[in-house]
Amino acid sequence: MVPVVVAAIAIIALGVHAAPAAPNATRAAAQVDYYDVTRGAHPHDVAPAPDGNVWYTAQAQGALGILDPRTGRVTQVPLGPDAAPHGVIAGPDRAAWITDGGLNAIARVDPATRAVKLFPLPKDFPDANLNTATFDRKGILWFTGQNGVYGRVDPATGKVQAWRAPKGVGPYGITTTPNGEVWYASLAGDHIARIDTVSGDALMIQPPKAGVGPRRIWSDSKGLLWVSFWNSGEVGRYDPLNKSWKVWHLPNSSNAYAVFVDDRDKVWLSDWTNNTIVRFDPVTETFDSFPSNRRRADVRQMLGRPGEMWAAESGTDRLAVVRD
Repeated sequence: MVPVVVAAIAIIALGVHAAPAAPNATRAAAQVDYYDVTRGAHPHDVAPAPDGNVWYTAQAQGALGILDPRTGRVTQVPLGPDAAPHGVIAGPDRAAWITDGGLNAIARVDPATRAVKLFPLPKDFPDANLNTATFDRKGILWFTGQNGVYGRVDPATGKVQAWRAPKGVGPYGITTTPNGEVWYASLAGDHIARIDTVSGDALMIQPPKAGVGPRRIWSDSKGLLWVSFWNSGEVGRYDPLNKSWKVWHLPNSSNAYAVFVDDRDKVWLSDWTNNTIVRFDPVTETFDSFPSNRRRADVRQMLGRPGEMWAAESGTDRLAVVRD
């Protein structure tokens, strides 16, 4: 069933919940819908698919989940024994590309046949704890592993390469800028880094202050890098040209997890402390809040397409979408 939203009323229909409209003018234009997924899936990451569906990683069930938001129908594609998928993105080939820590491999799922193809990491990287991936402008997939690893996959040849991160454990979020640069954030390593896409070397950039814990990273349309600071509850913006930082604190927050920049350069974050999704407008420097209507939503990652921002509520077995 497609969820329904009625302003200022929270309704429940067949397990699909709609959030009440927000009280201020900015939020009133936005609509929040929730879609239940398979119970026990604990969806970690989410990605709008090119065909209109929405993919999510069913981390606890070793599968790629597929939601049809028009009907609410959910199916899952098993990735194999011991699978524990973390990240999912849509590739230039319109397929789902997954970082799977349980399999220690990158997985590709064909959206038409549902066939799964694995790209295992080199044997000298046996437990990378794979996290997130991004494609560069040449169609090469780059990935991170929290156990101190980053690397790449060439889909054309199947070749997989990996490198040790300069400060060991911590590589987490990763992004590609409009000019083709690839950057990752290191949570435990407390830095961000630019990967030389030719040599594979990583150039570290220190945060504006020590201990903030950069967790996720996303580029806007101008190549500015937005970073969620997990330990300090802040969002940072790094300008690679000027080599400068600017930082804003999320309202009453101590933990900022996900970050995503939409097609209008609005910055979305998940506020772990307040069980809330927030939208930041860099022009007015103001925040809007979209609290979940269930406790412990635990939104770990967000992605979007024009007019839609999708989030995975790992704690409630739901996907959330903000439409405006």
